[in-house]
Amino acid sequence: MGNLEPTGGAVLAHAVDALATFRLTRLVVEDELTSPIREAVWKRYDASDTKLGYLLTCPWCVSIWVGVGVVAARRLAPDQWEPVAAVFAGSAVTGMIASRF
Repeated sequence: MGNLEPTGGAVLAHAVDALATFRLTRLVVEDELTSPIREAVWKRYDASDTKLGYLLTCPWCVSIWVGVGVVAARRLAPDQWEPVAAVFAGSAVTGMIASRF
Protein backbone atom coordinates (compact mmCIF):
# COMPACT_ATOMS: atom_id res chain seq x y z
CA MET A 1 0.00 0.00 0.00
CA GLY A 2 2.99 2.28 0.12
CA ASN A 3 4.38 4.58 2.73
CA LEU A 4 1.60 6.28 4.67
CA GLU A 5 3.96 8.50 6.66
CA PRO A 6 3.44 12.11 5.59
CA THR A 7 6.50 14.01 4.49
CA GLY A 8 7.45 17.29 6.13
CA GLY A 9 6.16 19.15 3.08
CA ALA A 10 2.83 17.35 3.24
CA VAL A 11 2.44 18.13 6.94
CA LEU A 12 3.16 21.80 6.28
CA ALA A 13 0.70 21.86 3.36
CA HIS A 14 -2.00 20.34 5.58
CA ALA A 15 -1.32 22.91 8.30
CA VAL A 16 -1.44 25.79 5.80
CA ASP A 17 -4.67 24.43 4.32
CA ALA A 18 -6.22 24.05 7.78
CA LEU A 19 -5.39 27.66 8.60
CA ALA A 20 -6.67 28.81 5.20
CA THR A 21 -9.91 26.89 5.83
CA PHE A 22 -10.25 28.58 9.22
CA ARG A 23 -9.69 32.04 7.73
CA LEU A 24 -12.03 31.55 4.78
CA THR A 25 -14.73 30.19 7.10
CA ARG A 26 -14.40 33.21 9.35
CA LEU A 27 -14.57 35.46 6.29
CA VAL A 28 -17.88 33.89 5.27
CA VAL A 29 -19.48 33.62 8.72
CA GLU A 30 -18.18 36.50 10.83
CA ASP A 31 -16.15 39.20 9.11
CA GLU A 32 -17.57 42.68 8.71
CA LEU A 33 -16.27 42.75 5.13
CA THR A 34 -18.79 40.11 4.04
CA SER A 35 -21.69 41.23 6.26
CA PRO A 36 -23.53 42.92 3.35
CA ILE A 37 -23.57 39.60 1.50
CA ARG A 38 -24.81 37.71 4.56
CA GLU A 39 -27.50 40.32 5.22
CA ALA A 40 -28.70 40.15 1.61
CA VAL A 41 -28.98 36.37 1.87
CA TRP A 42 -30.78 36.65 5.22
CA LYS A 43 -33.35 39.02 3.72
CA ARG A 44 -34.35 36.26 1.36
CA TYR A 45 -33.51 33.18 3.43
CA ASP A 46 -34.10 33.79 7.13
CA ALA A 47 -31.46 32.20 9.36
CA SER A 48 -34.07 30.91 11.80
CA ASP A 49 -36.14 28.91 9.33
CA THR A 50 -34.08 28.14 6.20
CA LYS A 51 -31.05 25.93 5.80
CA LEU A 52 -29.20 28.41 3.60
CA GLY A 53 -29.78 31.22 6.06
CA TYR A 54 -28.66 29.05 8.94
CA LEU A 55 -25.58 27.90 7.02
CA LEU A 56 -24.17 31.43 7.08
CA THR A 57 -24.37 31.49 10.89
CA CYS A 58 -22.66 28.13 11.46
CA PRO A 59 -18.85 27.99 11.29
CA TRP A 60 -18.89 24.19 11.58
CA CYS A 61 -21.26 23.93 8.63
CA VAL A 62 -19.43 26.41 6.41
CA SER A 63 -16.01 24.94 7.22
CA ILE A 64 -16.96 21.59 5.68
CA TRP A 65 -17.75 23.24 2.35
CA VAL A 66 -14.76 25.56 2.51
CA GLY A 67 -12.59 22.55 3.32
CA VAL A 68 -13.89 20.73 0.25
CA GLY A 69 -12.88 23.72 -1.86
CA VAL A 70 -9.47 23.94 -0.23
CA VAL A 71 -8.75 20.25 -0.82
CA ALA A 72 -9.95 20.56 -4.42
CA ALA A 73 -7.73 23.60 -4.98
CA ARG A 74 -4.72 21.80 -3.49
CA ARG A 75 -5.31 18.75 -5.71
CA LEU A 76 -6.35 20.44 -8.95
CA ALA A 77 -4.17 23.55 -9.00
CA PRO A 78 -1.45 23.22 -6.36
CA ASP A 79 0.89 25.81 -7.87
CA GLN A 80 -1.85 28.43 -8.04
CA TRP A 81 -3.35 27.51 -4.68
CA GLU A 82 -0.12 27.58 -2.67
CA PRO A 83 0.36 31.39 -2.56
CA VAL A 84 -3.36 31.97 -1.99
CA ALA A 85 -3.36 29.45 0.87
CA ALA A 86 -0.27 31.11 2.35
CA VAL A 87 -2.02 34.50 2.38
CA PHE A 88 -5.11 33.13 4.11
CA ALA A 89 -3.02 31.08 6.55
CA GLY A 90 -0.93 34.13 7.40
CA SER A 91 -4.07 36.16 7.92
CA ALA A 92 -5.44 33.46 10.23
CA VAL A 93 -2.31 33.43 12.36
CA THR A 94 -2.17 37.23 12.47
CA GLY A 95 -5.81 37.37 13.55
CA MET A 96 -5.23 34.80 16.28
CA ILE A 97 -2.23 36.71 17.61
CA ALA A 98 -3.96 40.10 17.38
CA SER A 99 -7.02 38.83 19.26
CA ARG A 100 -4.77 37.82 22.17
CA PHE A 101 -3.17 41.24 22.62
